Amino acid sequence: MEKSKDIQCIIFDCDGTLVDSEKLSQQALTETFAQFGVTLDATSYWQHFKGGKMSDILAETCSRVGLQARVDDLEPVYRKACERVFLQGIEPIAGVPELLDTLEAQGYEMCIASNAPIEKVKHTLKLTGLDHYFTGKIFSGFDANSWKPEPDVIHYAAMLMGIPLDKCIFIDDTVRGVEAGINAHVQTFHLLSTPDGQRIDHPNVIPLANMTELLNYISQSKQEKKQETCPV
Repeated sequence: MEKSKDIQCIIFDCDGTLVDSEKLSQQALTETFAQFGVTLDATSYWQHFKGGKMSDILAETCSRVGLQARVDDLEPVYRKACERVFLQGIEPIAGVPELLDTLEAQGYEMCIASNAPIEKVKHTLKLTGLDHYFTGKIFSGFDANSWKPEPDVIHYAAMLMGIPLDKCIFIDDTVRGVEAGINAHVQTFHLLSTPDGQRIDHPNVIPLANMTELLNYISQSKQEKKQETCPV
């Protein structure tokens, strides 16, 4: 897909993209299963748990470790554990506050499309001081009744922002999230949280080593548009 030269809206994932929550989420998940007598290690987390709908992740984990437990019992325990560990000191991803300041100053619309419940996203953003960028602009798979890698929450976010999808870009750090961007037919950026992170080879996906690299693409897009509209 050809890159948009008229970007108006940036759609962000939240956990792992805007906020550095993955290690804390791993801790919360480990504590949750420990209450049911199951030990999860970090290697298992990074292999199985990044991205997707939490209820599905919990069900898959129960099946994999042989735990007979209801997801409806596990999920509230996990959500409470997240609230507790996030209070220990969750931080924005490096460069994100400066990035959001720049995008806001340049007049871009910004919103969030997340698999998490809206209240969890709001809580996380408030703890990291990012909430004022996204007031009234948080969209959840629970509202769309569809979760990444399905594209619906991205379509839903663009629709409620009132901006055509071809004027939007999407940023996510997970494979499933990037797949949602591909499925939504929107220009997608994949934040690689580690140098050896799994890369997705697709013409509509651009890898980012860090969040501030996004400005290189945005600036390039603005410059291309200026050259097209201003005669030499």
